[in-house]
Amino acid sequence: MFEKLYRYRIGRLIASVVARPGISRAAGLFMDSRASKMLIKPFIKKNHIPMNDVLEEEYPSFNAFFTRRLKPGSRALPADEQSLASPSDGLLTVYPITKNGVVTVKGTNYTAETLLESSQIATNFLGGWMFVFRLTPAHYHRYSYPDSGEYVFTKNIPGVFHTVRPEALQGMPVFKKNTREYAFLNTDHFGAMIYMEVGAAMVGRIVNPRREGRFEKGEEKGRFEFGGSTIILMTEKGALSPLPEIVSSTESGAETPVQLHQTVAKRSLS
Repeated sequence: MFEKLYRYRIGRLIASVVARPGISRAAGLFMDSRASKMLIKPFIKKNHIPMNDVLEEEYPSFNAFFTRRLKPGSRALPADEQSLASPSDGLLTVYPITKNGVVTVKGTNYTAETLLESSQIATNFLGGWMFVFRLTPAHYHRYSYPDSGEYVFTKNIPGVFHTVRPEALQGMPVFKKNTREYAFLNTDHFGAMIYMEVGAAMVGRIVNPRREGRFEKGEEKGRFEFGGSTIILMTEKGALSPLPEIVSSTESGAETPVQLHQTVAKRSLS
């Protein structure tokens, strides 16, 4: 379905209509209703979602299930301060940040400047790394801080809600079109960092309860409501090194499955 929709001109036209914020908001209203509860069990079965690490509770709607919480301690943080913790579950790729063409995703190039809509902010991260965590609907959709630190500022970029499936990424510059929000953070062990949430098809809400002050490693930052979505981290030059196996996997064209709080990079020691 997605491949046909985004491969051809008429399909991309239809996708552009479906991706409008109003459509996602309407879907979100249904997903918040009691009627949507009927979707929960088929969704669990279809996506083979393990429930052993999820808090046992009654879900009044599909969105309540979609934003389910894990049992305390089910995802342990790295014990050492040199490890960058994954902010979420997802499929991870990593890319060196350069001035021209930071990242190539299924044939489409993106730059830090176009993602951030600021050449001045993007300059801070030249020579660093970009971590792209693509969440499918089956993933856990709450996300946390990968290190402790403080907010500098946040920015919201209104847009639409295309899917982040590979078929769409190949057909159009999704990350440049989709609604997204990012925070410029000063972290305690990895320097300046961009933490960006990108909404996707049927994700009408990126929910970040706060946008200032101090935060701690592993503390919950926010959640995505129904649909797929993406988290992007940008780091400074020389601050850290992604795990070699993740770099190698990306270079071979593959995504690496990761879980919330899993170590994905190590601090560069001078």
